[in-house]
Amino acid sequence: MKRENPPDLTRRQQEIYEYLVKNLHKFPHPPTLDELCAALGLSSRGSLHKQLQALIQAGLIEPMNNKRRGVRLAKGAESAGTADENELPLYGRIAAGRPIEAIAGAETIAVPPALRTANPCYVLEVKGDSMIDAGILDGDWVIIEQRDHARNGEIVVALVDGEEATLKRIEQRPGEVILHPANSEMEPMRFRPDQVRIQGVLVGQMRRYR
Repeated sequence: MKRENPPDLTRRQQEIYEYLVKNLHKFPHPPTLDELCAALGLSSRGSLHKQLQALIQAGLIEPMNNKRRGVRLAKGAESAGTADENELPLYGRIAAGRPIEAIAGAETIAVPPALRTANPCYVLEVKGDSMIDAGILDGDWVIIEQRDHARNGEIVVALVDGEEATLKRIEQRPGEVILHPANSEMEPMRFRPDQVRIQGVLVGQMRRYR
């Protein structure tokens, strides 16, 4: 199934908007920026504020001021989001080998709730065989929780040098980040910390058999 994003939204704005549609009712009061940062796993309050300003301009959330604190969806904005709450954005391909670019698109894919988390998630199609020993095969779909941090040993989407994305198990040391393949025939890739940006952590996986 395909759908179009609300007009003029970036990928990150769409992810934040979809999280708000699905989760605002879970907060006991309209959430503050700090509460939303914590819920979304974001470290930058200023960056979130810029994304929310874009959603205000798109008419999807209400303007924030001293009298109306917290983030509220605009009237009718709930119905402008996803038609199926089990669908996630399908953002293209991710390398399980040498890095290739993850290509964004407007397509979505149905994902069972058990394979995702309550935080914003997206789906990537795996290309390559460097994670086969972890049971991740070429052509699989991986469900990624949007995050900019990870624990050592987690499988992450890592953006290398701001250009190429790859799926690897991460090891973070002082002065070094090591991206480990799960394939005995391949060597780990070593980078300076400033060369690697975490874009999410693997939380689920799907496979098609025909």
